[in-house]
Amino acid sequence: MLNQFSRTEILLGHETMKQLEKVRVAVFGIGGVGGYTVEALARSGVGTLDLIDDDRVCLTNINRQIFALRSTVGKYKVDVAEARAKDINQNIQINTYRTFYTPETAGQFDFTQYDYVVDAIDTITGKLELVEQAERAGIPIISAMGAGNKMDPTAFCVADIYETSVCPLARVMRHELRKRGIKRLKVVYSQEKPMEPVEDMAISCRNHCICPPGTVRKCTQRRAIPGSNAFVPSVVGLIIAGEVIRDLSGLEEG
Repeated sequence: MLNQFSRTEILLGHETMKQLEKVRVAVFGIGGVGGYTVEALARSGVGTLDLIDDDRVCLTNINRQIFALRSTVGKYKVDVAEARAKDINQNIQINTYRTFYTPETAGQFDFTQYDYVVDAIDTITGKLELVEQAERAGIPIISAMGAGNKMDPTAFCVADIYETSVCPLARVMRHELRKRGIKRLKVVYSQEKPMEPVEDMAISCRNHCICPPGTVRKCTQRRAIPGSNAFVPSVVGLIIAGEVIRDLSGLEEG
């Protein structure tokens, strides 16, 4: 029967679409990268999504985050994402967690429930914990490496973490994962050297913080505030979603 996923079914087939209805994907981090991943997974017919992020939409998110609009500023990102996903697919199951994922909060999640895990968070400690939890549970995971301070969306590619180069975040992850005995990790990373952001106090969050009331982790607490744009994080998020669907569908590289 004709439905919102008919054009996808033409490519994947009816049985694969029924299979996607039964899978559960956890997306950790619903920002510039993770937001577009959620969007694409919902539009691909994934049946259940777990959305994990404690942040609220900020005015400065509007330049790059799909759930960030004037009308959503101040709302929790997971709540906005849930509403949009259900507007795309009325049958989708959404589980939301207003949680900042760290080793301390990891106990809230049972990774054996998931068919796939997406790491779109910013902190190294959180990323390492996600990878270790997925490894223990035997669940596939894909991680986003650095997307900030980049201008070339064509420089991103999919690789194993030990095949990466250039990206400073990937370098740290390689070192830490090797110490932990993790032998492989699928990542999306850029071969572009990061730009040095211009420190303009007139537009700096350091001097003009506009985080919504109730925000626990403000930008002013970060060591560095990266520059970003509309076309780099979105590409990373869509590449990740494509890899998830490809892997869950059993599609061969072509």
